[in-house]
Amino acid sequence: MKAVLADDLEAIESYRLRDADRPRIGPDEVLIRVEGCGVGYVDALEALGRYQVKPALPFSPGHEIAGVVEEVGREVSGLSAGTRVIALARHGFAEYVAAPASMAFPMPAAMSFAQGAGFPLNFLTVLHGLRDRGQLAAGETVLVFGAAGGVGSAAIQVARAMGARVIAAASTGEKRDYALANGADAAIDTHPEGWRDRLKAACGGAGPNVIFDPVCGPLFEPAFRSLAWGGRHLVVGFVGGPIPALPAHLSLLKGAALCGVDVRQYMLFEQHRLRDDFRQLLGWAAHGGIEPPVGEIFKLEEFADALNLALSGKARGKIVLQVAASPATA
Repeated sequence: MKAVLADDLEAIESYRLRDADRPRIGPDEVLIRVEGCGVGYVDALEALGRYQVKPALPFSPGHEIAGVVEEVGREVSGLSAGTRVIALARHGFAEYVAAPASMAFPMPAAMSFAQGAGFPLNFLTVLHGLRDRGQLAAGETVLVFGAAGGVGSAAIQVARAMGARVIAAASTGEKRDYALANGADAAIDTHPEGWRDRLKAACGGAGPNVIFDPVCGPLFEPAFRSLAWGGRHLVVGFVGGPIPALPAHLSLLKGAALCGVDVRQYMLFEQHRLRDDFRQLLGWAAHGGIEPPVGEIFKLEEFADALNLALSGKARGKIVLQVAASPATA
């Protein structure tokens, strides 16, 4: 089979499309013929050795898989050869992957492989963030930064599915239009001058109850200052540049909370919850409550372009690497 591999993590140019052995599966695993693999900012960081945990070498990026089950382990039930699945696994930039059967789920009939490939981590991050860390309630208002990106787009949809009103913050008119088309109720720019007044107007004279923030850029403190009483600011990532600081007294004055959202550790420490999480998310997808947005699609041999775009933070929707020869949109 073909796989994208590197023997060092010095640069994206270290990676090559190489011949590799097809994975052998254990008794509780499934072998998946990969149709598409999601590509996000974290994938690019991990590929360069800049993420929290450095991978073993040789390394192939990619964790979000959409494909077709080729083979099942002897202890696996509920999945069979030919089943279309989404899965969380490792080394997804490859034609075949071995995935734990516990982390492979049948795809809704209406979901394309491209949608499935961009689904698992973004939507799981958002559900964990808004539900567990943000304690979002129906009728509240959510401000989403980076609203045109992969995780921001997912945040808009999950917040709406939970009954919230969504304000999308994005840097360009094109991105704001994208967020509105994706379900946001309103959209605002990110120009600092007068920004808090524009946010207040978008919130109907109050402030947001929850801020979903994968950017943590120059508007980090102004956004926190704009929270409604008892608000929650969710720190999801730092694509906005230098990591900002926050004066501690603001949490007291606002009765507000600054909450970290780390899906990697959530998956590590609360793994027993993941299957129910995915059942809820896939149930929403099956019944039209959410519709995973697809961004740019790259062929397997274009993996470097996909990683560079993910690293830039300029993508709209979720980047997908089309692995199989057949269209990833099938």
